[in-house]
Amino acid sequence: MILETIKSPADVKTLTQPALETLCREVRETLLKTVSENGGHLASNLGAVELTVALHHVFDSPRDQIVFDVGHQCYTHKLLTGRFAQFSTLRKEGGLSGFCRPNESEHDIFYSGHSGTSVSAGLGLSTAKKLNSDPHYVISVIGDGAFTGGMVYEALNNGGRSNAKHIIILNDNKMSISENVGAFAKYLAVIRSTPQYYTFKASTERTLRRIPSVGQKLVKKLYDLKTDIKNKLYSESTFFEDLGYRYMGPIDGHEISVLIDALQAAKAVDGPVLLHVITQKGHGYPFAEDNPSAFHGVSGFAISSGEAPPAQEDFSGRFGTLLSEAAKDGVPVCAVTAAMGLSTGLHPFAAAYPDRYFDVGIAEEHAVTFAAGLAKNGYLPVFAVYSTFLQRCYDQLVHDVALQNLKVIFAVDRAGFVGEDGETHQGLMDVSFLNTIPRIRIYSPCCFKALAADLNTAIAAEGGPVVVRYPRGTQGEQTELLHWEDPAYATYEAEDASRLLVTYGRITSEAIKAVQILRKEGVTIGLLSLNQIKPLPQPALDMMQHAEKLFFFEEGLRTGSVGEKAALTLLENGYNGAFSLTAVPDTFVAQATVAQQLQKYQLDAAGMCAVIREAEKE
Repeated sequence: MILETIKSPADVKTLTQPALETLCREVRETLLKTVSENGGHLASNLGAVELTVALHHVFDSPRDQIVFDVGHQCYTHKLLTGRFAQFSTLRKEGGLSGFCRPNESEHDIFYSGHSGTSVSAGLGLSTAKKLNSDPHYVISVIGDGAFTGGMVYEALNNGGRSNAKHIIILNDNKMSISENVGAFAKYLAVIRSTPQYYTFKASTERTLRRIPSVGQKLVKKLYDLKTDIKNKLYSESTFFEDLGYRYMGPIDGHEISVLIDALQAAKAVDGPVLLHVITQKGHGYPFAEDNPSAFHGVSGFAISSGEAPPAQEDFSGRFGTLLSEAAKDGVPVCAVTAAMGLSTGLHPFAAAYPDRYFDVGIAEEHAVTFAAGLAKNGYLPVFAVYSTFLQRCYDQLVHDVALQNLKVIFAVDRAGFVGEDGETHQGLMDVSFLNTIPRIRIYSPCCFKALAADLNTAIAAEGGPVVVRYPRGTQGEQTELLHWEDPAYATYEAEDASRLLVTYGRITSEAIKAVQILRKEGVTIGLLSLNQIKPLPQPALDMMQHAEKLFFFEEGLRTGSVGEKAALTLLENGYNGAFSLTAVPDTFVAQATVAQQLQKYQLDAAGMCAVIREAEKE
């Protein structure tokens, strides 16, 4: 097996073309085996195998720096950079990350988990190399989906005039070369993407320039003629070359020899280059080729059939159903997503109300201000977004929504721990930064019943932004035992309790278990489960004020948390009891299962009991 012999990218450089093709086949087999067992991003990685192999055959990582956008396509890169032996640990606790992670390997140049960052990062890296007289290259590998985000264009606008050795590879896995381009244009694309083309071009230009008086004019005429012909054949090239990039392609991203020639040609250009590569998501695995969306991110499947175990109904699916039902009642709801319609559960709404469903692409900032515009003119926009991607929208939340007191509902998915996706995707910060924004109301349901009530409350509420945040996965156990004193909060075994365990969201089910365990041990403790977490409901604050001991547990960052806000409010009102706050410390949380993450930070039932028992000893 060739793949087993690859200890570094240097080993890829020595391989012949037949060996490279064998290596690609072995990489695909390894990807399928590992992702089918561990879960992860499959279709995008299968589509980038030949491209990544060619990159490491032509360039010299890490001296030449390869920056992968998002990292959905970096698995082959990991296999070729000395991590084959560890690859079975992918996305497991203590194992390899599912994204690029600099503290994992010197070949991982930049953290990658959010889209659209690679061109900016690559421009900064290549500019630094230029300042340092470093002759090596920087290569940014970016998918066509990322070109729906504005940050890419900000970087392109600056990069075209940089004159640095920055090669941008547009990994185009959705658009195909249209039929009217024809065989001649495809042939020219290959010719233009060979090292010999650029060597001949440079030699011709030097010869023409030596002709007295007319040499420079001939070069310009030749360039204008070439550009005119090319622009008629390649509509894509005009935009990039107007910005200052040498456009190359489009080329077949699954032909190793063509890719190698094109990358060598890109190295021969003295300045920024954009190489347009056409790939197929899921390439080499028919089930993923036929349905790339289903195999974008998977939790495990049978390779022989492509089938995954049946999934339980989760918060995302329930939210999508509830939103569609709300629209049936004549509510002028509009659903907005940033290229995450399927994963946020909006497909039923999209099917039923296509005119009011808006996928704006990977452009979260635009999505928020777009929603604000809808709200200003009488519609009720609901923006469904992962917690980790809401981080990008802080200014728009403040300036375009809250300041103008516009009614926009934010359905914040994947709030809390997300498990195996790791540091870049944890939903642990939204409460902390949303807590700083005036006028905003935040709900964090612990179960489907509370989710339905919160969405109804948000729809019926008077103006201003409303957030309903919920976790990845399904509802916890035993939440039916809660007694709902008020839509804003619920209790369990709190009537006679001198001690109060306070929490909200998913870990309410763990808190119920903890109360049951501790009561059997003779500890008179009750549970207060908050549903509305900003502003804190006054009756819930009154309950806390009268408890002798308060134990607050929070699945989020401690800094800026609900617990901190509650402690300050109680202190300002003369609280003199004991207060304990257990939350995630000032850190980024690596991949593990959600259960392992809850256990590590003492947010499961056992951890809660341990914290409370220790306090009882004092």
